[in-house]
Amino acid sequence: MGSEGSRVVVPRNFRLLEELERGEKGIGDGTVSYGMDDPDDIYMRSWTGTIIGPHNTVHEGRIYQLKLFCDKDYPDNPPTVRFQTRINMTCVNQETGVVEPSLFPMLAHWQREYAMEDILVNLKKEMSAPRNRKLYQPPEGNDDQRMEQKGLILRCSIL
Repeated sequence: MGSEGSRVVVPRNFRLLEELERGEKGIGDGTVSYGMDDPDDIYMRSWTGTIIGPHNTVHEGRIYQLKLFCDKDYPDNPPTVRFQTRINMTCVNQETGVVEPSLFPMLAHWQREYAMEDILVNLKKEMSAPRNRKLYQPPEGNDDQRMEQKGLILRCSIL
């Protein structure tokens, strides 16, 4: 009596709880990890990811920090992904650190089955791609000198 091809759609919060559990267990080879920014965020929107640069590339030995923002329409739509650590890759906006969906196929052709871990693993693979593996990299550091997504932040100090 069951219809073939039908599937159960897992609600957003259950899906994110599954991803959190996976991230906390450290599944995989240990070169990518992720978890929530704020454990008190009941909407589970803001996440932090880490990628250890792949061997035999200019990224080797570097640790990249990323922010992933899962809006209310996740997982139907992809999260916003932004490198906090400065990086030179063909799919990353150099001023904001945002992974440009139009330049990163996984985000451009997002499917509900994809997860944050998949994004991090695919970004690591992208680092090893011929177009990125030997690109000049900026000095290691975070985004303090980078322009924010919504505009330039001016830092003032009182002397």
